[in-house]
Amino acid sequence: MKKRTLLLLLALCSMLLATACSFPRVIVLKDPLTPEEHLNLGVTYEQQGDFDNAIKEYRLAAKNLPRANLYLGNAYFQKREWKEAEDFYRKAIEAEPDNADAHNNLAWLYYTRKENLEQAEGLAQKAVELNPGKGDVYRDTLEKIRELRKGFPK
Repeated sequence: MKKRTLLLLLALCSMLLATACSFPRVIVLKDPLTPEEHLNLGVTYEQQGDFDNAIKEYRLAAKNLPRANLYLGNAYFQKREWKEAEDFYRKAIEAEPDNADAHNNLAWLYYTRKENLEQAEGLAQKAVELNPGKGDVYRDTLEKIRELRKGFPK
């Protein structure tokens, strides 16, 4: 009897080994996270300096949450990928024209790059008008742009 049991166990083990690579895969058809959860996860990654994973999460959030474009712009800005940052700030403004942070951040990008300074000044001014509650922050951007513009010919 022991020999027969051992043979059955060996047969069972060989079957399991032979089929181990063919176990069915689990496919997730519905994302278990909400757009807000993806956004929050992206913020966590960004705070840790993991901008690539932050961008992945922000992209997932942006499918249904327009403000995620601002976060994408910020992450690309941190990576010094200026064109991508600009594109996402513009998308954020297009999706939410009253988003003062998007206007200010695009203005700051132009200030940082020392380009489009006239447009940057207009964007910063718009941010001040859109959200007077954060006027100090936006006025700081505006003043820095105006100071820089003094040194550049029109």
